[in-house]
Amino acid sequence: MSTGTPLTRLTERLKQPFHRDGRPTRLHPSAVWAEATSTAGIALQPAWRTVRMAWLTYAWPVLSVVSVLGWSVLAATILLWWAGSAYGWQEAKAAAVAAFVMFLIAVGFILGRSTYGVVLDLARTRVAVGDSAVGSIAVTNTSSRPLLPASVELPVGGVTAVFHLPRMKPQQVHEDLFTIPTARRAVIVVGPVRSVRADPLHLLRRQVLWTEPEDLFVHPRTVALGGSAAGFIRDLEGMPTTELSSADVSFHALRDYVPGDDRRHIHWKTTARTNKLMVRQFEETRRAHLAIALSINTEEYASEDEFEMAISAAASIGRQAIREQRELDILTQKGPLRCETGRNMLDDMTRIVGAPMRRTAVDLARTLADAVPNASVVFFVVGSNVTATQLRSAAASVPPGVRSLAVRIEAGAASSRANIADLTVLTVGDLADLGIVLRKAAA
Repeated sequence: MSTGTPLTRLTERLKQPFHRDGRPTRLHPSAVWAEATSTAGIALQPAWRTVRMAWLTYAWPVLSVVSVLGWSVLAATILLWWAGSAYGWQEAKAAAVAAFVMFLIAVGFILGRSTYGVVLDLARTRVAVGDSAVGSIAVTNTSSRPLLPASVELPVGGVTAVFHLPRMKPQQVHEDLFTIPTARRAVIVVGPVRSVRADPLHLLRRQVLWTEPEDLFVHPRTVALGGSAAGFIRDLEGMPTTELSSADVSFHALRDYVPGDDRRHIHWKTTARTNKLMVRQFEETRRAHLAIALSINTEEYASEDEFEMAISAAASIGRQAIREQRELDILTQKGPLRCETGRNMLDDMTRIVGAPMRRTAVDLARTLADAVPNASVVFFVVGSNVTATQLRSAAASVPPGVRSLAVRIEAGAASSRANIADLTVLTVGDLADLGIVLRKAAA
């Protein structure tokens, strides 16, 4: 055996004394077992890889066509034959032969090769809750001979739709339309389309995959903040800062000229009157940078519908910000969402899964203050179980000079506005009232 192999290293390891605190002692049995296990794993890894590939290539395709009922019939056949031979029961032997013949007949139903051309077409891969998600399956007989009737299955989320194919002539096309319910926000995996051959008793079941799975995004329902709410982000911004600048759009005062100042900002009328060079000084304005803290702690919501309304409210505000080309950040307890485009934002909104958790809306507000320090407008979107004390603590995390609003979702409640210190609390009972409430807050 060549030097450096796993077995050689194990042998050399056994010959060396085991050192503890600088003193040689006997090798501990656990160390020998760990070393032997590691060496055996390295030595057997190529053989295991070969066996696994052989199993997946040859054995599994054959064994996977046998259903649970088929395996039960085979087991019953063996058991009945053994009982008939051991105890001389001819009836048991006859039942075993009948079951075996029935299994052989089932083999004839799955033999043969299907040559289909299958096209799965989803009209739209992104729809909103309540919109129609329509698709079609076009199956073509690409062989030169007629094909017998068969079934085609289409997994849609957790259910499976079955389409029955008639007897098809060569190059004949059969098309089926289907509609997917979109009553809930979800990412639905559609496909892959598979053709199925099975016997009448479903002892054997052979399926062939023809397409790749596709994701259907059912986005949360959103409302357009147009009309009376148009430009609400522009109304929310405009809070002046205390920082002075030599170049901006908000004029503040005049001061003496200092070497190095931009001569374009010299105020010539004042200079002529005072006989001294005077320059304009500006107050820095702040471009609206929206930050939305969406709590996904389900313990803060009274119902699942309330939680879904909160997601819809946050998505509506974010969509309006992107439409107005404002900077946007959305954060949940599980991390930030993508906000580069409206599609990315709605896709991530669709993937949100609420759960009870230790982190509350107050913890999320503190995280938001650190993650988005340059925000100019902050929205806290929370449920009806969040108390006024918690909202006050969340507002305390907002840096001075930043406009903060809390959108408190309470299904069925009358929409209203209130103030807790510098925090504007907007209670929304219906998603349709979101635009009106926001417009009142910006006024």
